[in-house]
Amino acid sequence: MFLNAIVPIEDTEVTPIRAARGRVLASQIIAPRDEPNYRRAAMDGYAVVADDTLGASERSPVALKIGDDVRRGVVSRVHTGSKMPDQADAVVMVEDVERLDDVAEIRAQAHPFENVGLKGEDVGRGELIFHPGHRLRPADIGLLAALEVPDVTVYRRPDVAIIPTGEELVGGSPAEGEVVETNGLMNALLVEQWGARYRYRNIVPDVRELVEAALLRDTDADLILTTGGTSVGIRDLVSEAVQKLGKVLVHGIAISPGKPTALGFVEDTPIACLPGFPVACLVASYAFAKPAINRLAHVEREFERTVTGTLAGKLTSKPGSRTYARVALRDEHVEPIMISGSGILSSMAKADGFVIIPENVEGYDEGQQVEVVLFD
Repeated sequence: MFLNAIVPIEDTEVTPIRAARGRVLASQIIAPRDEPNYRRAAMDGYAVVADDTLGASERSPVALKIGDDVRRGVVSRVHTGSKMPDQADAVVMVEDVERLDDVAEIRAQAHPFENVGLKGEDVGRGELIFHPGHRLRPADIGLLAALEVPDVTVYRRPDVAIIPTGEELVGGSPAEGEVVETNGLMNALLVEQWGARYRYRNIVPDVRELVEAALLRDTDADLILTTGGTSVGIRDLVSEAVQKLGKVLVHGIAISPGKPTALGFVEDTPIACLPGFPVACLVASYAFAKPAINRLAHVEREFERTVTGTLAGKLTSKPGSRTYARVALRDEHVEPIMISGSGILSSMAKADGFVIIPENVEGYDEGQQVEVVLFD
């Protein structure tokens, strides 16, 4: 429901290819020229007319003259990447040639086009290289550089407002009853990692009018993330503010940890209201904020990095909820993080990823093979 209601960003910008890693193309890329744009030697050796090497072998080498230009009876020394002489149609590897002054003894027969890179064999002029919606990787940018494409038109990065809420939160030096704000900080770093820009706002106290004002201030963002204030206590005001200013699609989701998460819209801006407990907040970020950012950014395929390993201990789950169990990797073993509670941030710091246990599965036993979704 949440993702289907989010409209991808259509604003575009032109960016140099060196700054385009991870960006999503808004227009197709057509090859402006052939690559390579000349016939080239694919091996170190001697450029030859292939017919001159017929029958050449270790026992019966063919002697050919070495010169600057290739023609029948004459060969020329070339290196990998060298332009092929006009009349040459093959390259004999240097290992198969014995040079005696200005004579080359060819000890292997070459076939036409052997060890020769043809013009346009990599990319032909006018070829469609990338479709709109393609997310650029380093190899893609390398190909664009080879084709001398200086810049590309890409979709604008999503702009994400991050609003931490809570009476108990402080920026530092906490007294008893106070907590250093970390959820907003962690989400800012995750948002940046996921390819978006962030606005990391000041802490908003649990005052209805202040929460509403903070939400309205950032309705020009592409996505709002709030942290805290999503449960059912008297100071949990965020979902009520969203309902007043827009629409709550859902409040309470069968995931563990992260159940108090709320999803909705403030005016026309999507909002994910993340729980205040740090582990629950991070789980909800991976489960909902990341897909929302991908949707906004036109990222159609986001493959999670996973590894498979053997459980070194039993993993328990909450019946009826999709459980995100924190685990660490030790060689080929997957060790459950045995610290319970969604407020224990160190359990995330010690973990390498999640084992996601479906709603209808009552945990996994020691020795089972499991898939770990890695954080990075």
